[in-house]
Amino acid sequence: MSAFIDQHRARFGVEPICRELQVAPSTYYAAKARGPSRRAQREVWLQRAIAAVHADNYGVYGADKVWAALNRQGVAVARCTVERLMQRLGLRGAVRGRVLRTTRGVQGQPRPADLVQRVFQAPAPNRLWVADFTYVRTQSGWVYVAFIIDVYSRRLVGWQAATSPRRELAQEALETALWQRRGERLDRLVHHSDRGSQYVAVRYSERLAAVGALASVGSKGDSYDNALAESTIGLYKTELVHRHGPWPSITELELATLTYVDWWNHRRLHGALGLVPPSEREAAHHATQLDTIDTMFKTERPRLH
Repeated sequence: MSAFIDQHRARFGVEPICRELQVAPSTYYAAKARGPSRRAQREVWLQRAIAAVHADNYGVYGADKVWAALNRQGVAVARCTVERLMQRLGLRGAVRGRVLRTTRGVQGQPRPADLVQRVFQAPAPNRLWVADFTYVRTQSGWVYVAFIIDVYSRRLVGWQAATSPRRELAQEALETALWQRRGERLDRLVHHSDRGSQYVAVRYSERLAAVGALASVGSKGDSYDNALAESTIGLYKTELVHRHGPWPSITELELATLTYVDWWNHRRLHGALGLVPPSEREAAHHATQLDTIDTMFKTERPRLH
């Protein structure tokens, strides 16, 4: 009521409006003297908190992830309230567009078998990695960015940028991933990619074999055979490249990608993981493994007589 009167008082006056609404003018003045209600004050605070979460996460979170992030911070709020306040603030999540393919297979070249068969699931870290690369237009020319993703945690374990789609680009992304996972078991790892020449090169395959990993290459030659990598790259293009460009050169894009990868791995909430970051997903897995080992050692063994 007070908001309605405030909106029209300049034109009609308070008393005439109150008369039409059949309320006493003193009621309106008393409400104005009291100031904003507790609910109104909380909504002002919530709007600031929602705007902060949205801004801190590249402006890509929709209502579900903003709501989850607030609850992780200890802010108890209903999802419908978050959605309503985001609409009031004009905030929305990123919407993905069409993903374009970048690699092309080499006809007649021997390649590994498809060990994944479009089943992008893994029981633990370092069991299945998927790899692909994309291209980004900058004001200085095209930049190509390669990624390697751990399917279990969706962690970006390796990435590299270059100004040409040379074979060394994929190789350097692989070396980054191997360095990130140094000291961990890789002898049960399957590395999956499409049929691009960067990934079926002899040097690339030999490097995987040297750490005990198996190479896998999609057999159909379409995006579904490497869907998880395509989807991850689509998010990268939507959340960073298109939303925060244009990019002057590879230098600015590399720095922004480095920051984005850190956010993706340690803070971004992933729906496929139950709205937790990849690092938290992996930490929970390792904690479970340690608890299992600890339980085995604590179990009382039968005494020998």
